[in-house]
Amino acid sequence: MESSVLKILSILTAILFLDPITALEFPPELINALFPDLTNTANATQSTPPPPAAPPLPSSPARALFVIGDSSVDCGTNNFLGTFARADRPPYGRDFDTHQPTGRFCNGRIPVDYIALRLGLPFVPSYLGQTGSVEDMNRGVNYASAGAGIIFSSGSELGQHISLTQQIQQVMDTFQQFILSMGEDSARNLIANSIFYISIGSNDYIHYYLLNVSNVQSLYLPWSFNQFLAETMKQQIQNLYNANVRNVVVMGLAPLGCAPYYLWLYESENGKCIETINNMIIEFNFAMRSLVEELNRNLLEANVIFCDAFEGSMDIIKNHERYGFNVTSDACCGLGEYGGWIMCISSEMACVNASNHLWWDQFHPTEAVNKILAENVWSGRHTNMCYPMNLQDMLARI
Repeated sequence: MESSVLKILSILTAILFLDPITALEFPPELINALFPDLTNTANATQSTPPPPAAPPLPSSPARALFVIGDSSVDCGTNNFLGTFARADRPPYGRDFDTHQPTGRFCNGRIPVDYIALRLGLPFVPSYLGQTGSVEDMNRGVNYASAGAGIIFSSGSELGQHISLTQQIQQVMDTFQQFILSMGEDSARNLIANSIFYISIGSNDYIHYYLLNVSNVQSLYLPWSFNQFLAETMKQQIQNLYNANVRNVVVMGLAPLGCAPYYLWLYESENGKCIETINNMIIEFNFAMRSLVEELNRNLLEANVIFCDAFEGSMDIIKNHERYGFNVTSDACCGLGEYGGWIMCISSEMACVNASNHLWWDQFHPTEAVNKILAENVWSGRHTNMCYPMNLQDMLARI
């Protein structure tokens, strides 16, 4: 206990005079000295327990679940990378099925865990965390990597990550393994009858546009930047379609302007969300929804749905009492105003009960919020946030 507190105090002392934006970028020498195992990937498989198998549910038409994205759906990829964007230590995972950290950026389950349960599938293993055998991958693979963005270099200041382009290449490598193992016809059938869940884009704002990397804000107004991101996403989804992917869930972005980090950085009064940031997210989601409509018109036999995480999250924030939340602006785990100054690095920094909080850390929601959003993706149980249909309706078309 005393050792952990001393480590936290050492970090606070060292960064006290840093520019606010460096709350996202701890000096490597400092972190390595205080937490020498942070970038040690050699023992990743030993330190991170495998997630338990999901309980069996009635079978669905979906053969497998493949996940592409960032820390919103990373289930352990970054455990194997040299990066500060890792969730392989307590208190992450304290409310998960194993009560141990797995690499999920949450106190418990992430949205795709709940989706897997609904599909009657096991929790999907990370691409870097499985053996590479077809038997490990034919029910699904999670390629998501914390820090990743639609833009290749987004999040690079955090260390290693697997970008969207690299994740798509990993998907293609997986498909080649399927073809070699089960034959082309069977592989194409498996791919066509699987669900692909894409959740990415936040880091293109957090670690690129809002930091004005490469003077991007002078080159692109927010709307033009959003169009650039949407066009890149369109190309990648078309690449998946050309590989016989037919069923895609595209997640929009959550209200970053309500995240504890930005409430702290912009010195929000009474937890009021930062409107300028949320407006960018609304525009991004609008562009992505239009993109999905275009893909459905142009891609034969494709079922692509867009789920607006902003819309679903704002419903929770506005009706938080009905959902059972009484802490709407403070992170459960963090330091500083709103818990947004210092990222979650120690159990001593965490609240006792995460279930009544919307936010787990600087940027990520709690398991309770993830469950609500996943239920909306599945059936619109709490609010309709998916267009032109929810995932349950999509399955009826497979």
